[in-house]
Amino acid sequence: VQLQASGGGLVQAGGSLRLSCAASRHTFRNFLMAWFRQTPGEEREFVARIYWSGGSPYYADSVKGRFTISRDNAKNTVYLQMNILKPGDTAIYYCAAAPYLKGLSEYDWDDWGQGTLVTVSS
Repeated sequence: VQLQASGGGLVQAGGSLRLSCAASRHTFRNFLMAWFRQTPGEEREFVARIYWSGGSPYYADSVKGRFTISRDNAKNTVYLQMNILKPGDTAIYYCAAAPYLKGLSEYDWDDWGQGTLVTVSS
């Protein structure tokens, strides 16, 4: 599945952004979806994932209570609502897809979007 992420930008600490990831295939509903983020010199870090039906969202401890992952299968789109942003959230954010849950490492996900940059200023 081809993925196209959007919605990144520059925001002040404490602000909000909503990222979107549009999928190309009508079988989008058959894929688990996730968001990862990456800073220079680091591996991609898991942020959140959501099951096929939109249930059982799961978050990294660093974003729990501030970020919300959701999906609209009719629009082939997954979202990441990011609130109370911190400078430490600055990264390139990637969406990812997999047909079933293998793990939360970047190596466990099959298809990737191109990334969207989120910059949080202090």
